[in-house]
Amino acid sequence: MSNVSGKDVEHVAMLARLEFSAEEVEEFTKQLNDILGYMDKLNQLDISGVEPTAHVLGIDNVMREDITRKYFDNKTALKNAPDKEDGMFKVPKIV
Repeated sequence: MSNVSGKDVEHVAMLARLEFSAEEVEEFTKQLNDILGYMDKLNQLDISGVEPTAHVLGIDNVMREDITRKYFDNKTALKNAPDKEDGMFKVPKIV
């Protein structure tokens, strides 16, 4: 198991332009070492019979059929438009 030192935490904080107090560096060092310790425990598991997965649940295609259908005509689409011109929405110029 590789241990994270306070110097490592301070170095990463410096790269991220973060400032931590001495207590925070100590706390984050402990937390990161706890995480690494847990990862070591996970690495000790025998997973030779477990197939790799990308998701814990089976994912089916959630897309609906692409069916063409008529929703509404141009006049209905523009019915509530605040501003329209020549059968199109009129919007303020941005650039």
